[in-house]
Amino acid sequence: MNKNISKTKVYLEIVDQIRQMIYEDGLVSGDKLPSERELSERLKVGRSSVREGLRALELLGLIETRRGEGTFLRDFTDHHLVDLLSTFILQDDKVKNDVKITKELVEKDAIRLVINNLDRPSIELIKYKLEQGDLTLEDDFFLEIVQLSNIHLLFKIWLLLKEYASQLNGSREIKDIKPYLQLLHTIVEENLPLSLQFYDDLKNMSK
Repeated sequence: MNKNISKTKVYLEIVDQIRQMIYEDGLVSGDKLPSERELSERLKVGRSSVREGLRALELLGLIETRRGEGTFLRDFTDHHLVDLLSTFILQDDKVKNDVKITKELVEKDAIRLVINNLDRPSIELIKYKLEQGDLTLEDDFFLEIVQLSNIHLLFKIWLLLKEYASQLNGSREIKDIKPYLQLLHTIVEENLPLSLQFYDDLKNMSK
């Protein structure tokens, strides 16, 4: 295996381990990370490789090493974290595809929820914003849809996925509002199968 590829893989695993500790264990800035020995055992790599990976993460500002104490999480914003993790994690083609598919699943679920709890005035407002040119990006449009689902957790998940996805390809511009208006029309008609078909057609246009 190419040595550079091997080192990159180690960095990816270390960053992913930190990500899991942050989001699953609720770690905050100032919390101590596992020792080099523990990380070495978890990742099944040599301690020298772990040390190199941690040094790279320290240069990125994710962590800090305190002599005689250990390695600790730095104080950084969620958005900054997304940028930093994207630099490493989104190099993996499978993860890139997973982000895209998961974001689309969330958007489809939001459409289902909007139809089940139809708020026609709010749909008309989205239509008005489209026609006035207030929604210039596709993500602007789906932000309105996901917000309208009234599921706060779903909205937060979508926002995070949007941030990751934007690191890959940016957000697609809305050049023709007609497909988006058609999707809104099927939602107002409470026609879920047709709404999902229009959604798929819309996404296929960007491929």
